[in-house]
Amino acid sequence: MNTKPMLTAVAAALFSLGACVSAQAADLSTCTTCHSNITKAHAGAAHKDIACTSCHSGVDQHLKKVTDRPTVNMDPATCGGCHQAQYKSLYKDDGRAARQSKKAPNGPAPDPFFDRALGAHGFTVEHDLPRAHVWMAIDQFIVDRAFGGRFEPKDGWLYATLDGGKSYKVWDVLKDNYPDNNAQKVHKPGTAAAANAVCWSCKSTDVMMDWAYLGDKVEGAQFSRSSNPVDVVRKVNHAINCNFCHDPHTAQPRVVRDALIDAVTRDDKSVPNVYRDVAAHPTKLDVKDVGVRGFTRKIAYMDKADSNLMCAQCHVEYICNPGFDAKTGAKIGFDSRLTNHFPFVNADEIEQYYDKIGFRDFKHNLTGAALVKMQHPDTETYFGSTHDKAGATCATCHMPKVKDEKTGKMYTVHWATSPRHYMQETCLTCHKDKTAEQMNKAIDAMKGHYDGKVREAEARMNDMFNAFELAIASGVDEKTLDEARKLHSSAHINWEYWTAVNGAYFHNPEEAQRSLAKSAKAASDATALLRKAIAAKASAKAGK
Repeated sequence: MNTKPMLTAVAAALFSLGACVSAQAADLSTCTTCHSNITKAHAGAAHKDIACTSCHSGVDQHLKKVTDRPTVNMDPATCGGCHQAQYKSLYKDDGRAARQSKKAPNGPAPDPFFDRALGAHGFTVEHDLPRAHVWMAIDQFIVDRAFGGRFEPKDGWLYATLDGGKSYKVWDVLKDNYPDNNAQKVHKPGTAAAANAVCWSCKSTDVMMDWAYLGDKVEGAQFSRSSNPVDVVRKVNHAINCNFCHDPHTAQPRVVRDALIDAVTRDDKSVPNVYRDVAAHPTKLDVKDVGVRGFTRKIAYMDKADSNLMCAQCHVEYICNPGFDAKTGAKIGFDSRLTNHFPFVNADEIEQYYDKIGFRDFKHNLTGAALVKMQHPDTETYFGSTHDKAGATCATCHMPKVKDEKTGKMYTVHWATSPRHYMQETCLTCHKDKTAEQMNKAIDAMKGHYDGKVREAEARMNDMFNAFELAIASGVDEKTLDEARKLHSSAHINWEYWTAVNGAYFHNPEEAQRSLAKSAKAASDATALLRKAIAAKASAKAGK
């Protein structure tokens, strides 16, 4: 095989991005002295002809003074120089307008119920539908609940007119209205300052070199779970870097999200784990400590690409904030690893899991129940589903192989979008006797049925809230209220799981129906309990 044309193309692409490609031997000779583990793997891998200086700058100074660390180029555009089709598709815009509220009447969590159910939690300030990956850092930094209005687009609402197809540097688009301070507080009315230092982990890998395993506060690591979030995100400039899933030295598939690595390697058999117990086709992982700066950092390498785990770095239920112990009432702060934690269990076991570890996020402002704030447990929901058992992965439906219109070659599209955009390459590869129109009808039917079950659970919870209001006003005793609060906690977690998750009506409709039925029953049981106590109270008062 003649590799010279390919190497010439690689070199040209990298030079066009300002990268420097030199012969392997010349470039690696000095690096090998200290980084033999990396250079050995690099020498026999797909990226063997890519020089260290393509991604690392300040190497000359580092060679003179080892404590002067070289910088690492985290810009996905560097990878895009060679992998153009994958790069452009990864940052494709899905067309959804910015800042579309989930609480809108036609949204997945409409008001007024959502605000009532969340009981003044920070997500009531602004809870938006997700957009494409290209916007994930920009949108998170400016959402009203995150940084109190500190960050804003430089061009105002015109930022929403930006096109996809490339990665955007956050600080080319946004501005810091208060550059003279790092106070994480409410700067503008109608906002909240709920973001913390762990939040960056699912948005970018820009600061991972300065972050110890699980965000522990250790010597040598610039940032930790307790760091000021403003300081952290000022160092974040790229969304969903390629090195989340691909090792830059070898191109080997991997995951870097520390809480996921912790979740899949937990060996306590008494605690459920969806990857160990439910996933139909788990992949073997090789976890390595790659920390060379005096503290532990871990990366999990795969023997084959597993998009389920790659996506699970972010598309999971997680804890990334302080809370309290439901058993003791004690505060749980950033000194605890629970503030950077993936339960990694599905809806059938999520309630029992949180009861076991005792963690709760907040107390409801009406009922006083200790509640969990759910995030987006997409991966856990999918594991064990009909399609998982059939061998389909996240990539099967969301990142199919398509033909490049320019080159005619097949590649994996990285636009992680709805399979409705690629029905021929996704659904119809298995359902060969159907048409795209027929499959869309089936999907719409699944969603319609699912939406009805969500609204049913919300109706029963509304009855419960009404009963709580009357019970508290009637002076119902604390013992009865505590029993009802436990039922509220169950109703809440089995409802909010399904407003937080993405695409649940398709990923696992059977599990959704089971869990939402639990929610409706728990809420109805709480209502009946409280109404009985209210009636007894009224009867006793009438008999006096």
